[in-house]
Amino acid sequence: MSSSPSAIPSASVLALGNPFNLEGTLTQGIVSATGRNQLGISTFENFIQTDAAINPGNSGGALINARGELVGINTAIFSKSGGSQGIGFAIPVSLAREVMQQIIEHGAVVRGWLGIEAQDLTPALAESFGLPTTEGVLIAGVLRGGPADQAGLQPGDIITALNEQPVSSARDSMNRIAGNPPGSELSVQGLRNGEAFTAKARIGQRPAAQASPN
Repeated sequence: MSSSPSAIPSASVLALGNPFNLEGTLTQGIVSATGRNQLGISTFENFIQTDAAINPGNSGGALINARGELVGINTAIFSKSGGSQGIGFAIPVSLAREVMQQIIEHGAVVRGWLGIEAQDLTPALAESFGLPTTEGVLIAGVLRGGPADQAGLQPGDIITALNEQPVSSARDSMNRIAGNPPGSELSVQGLRNGEAFTAKARIGQRPAAQASPN
């Protein structure tokens, strides 16, 4: 399991749920990280990590702070035994609200899409492109006719920033693109053959079954 936490807070939290059909169960712990991803739970990941015990049956329950405010929705545990081992994950309340609003408005979750295959820059790749660092992501493929193709993006381009904000990894870029509503404009900054470029892409809606980029 790998992760890329964006912060390491230590706020006290309480996890509510019905583990093992025990209604109204409450466990206490702290938030040890936010922004956890690359856990293999889902395609788009942005989790709160807590050591408040989360067991089977807790999923969907509230994660609240000491003031009784909702901070997340209990989702999963990392466990080799099937029981809590002090590593639980919750969806942040901000993301849960976004999902709820999209379901109310559209009947489904709508995610932004560019139609690219993004790849992390390894030290070897960075060296082959003559780059001094591994910051940014490589466009390994572009779906013909997709938003990226229409914007002029090409395989081999290096994306360094989206809307002027640096990108750190392929997963970061995917999550950032997915967070833009279809129809909105996305500014893509990058490098092509060592030269800086900026492209304007019109975000599309991520298809349910995506064809492979070529």
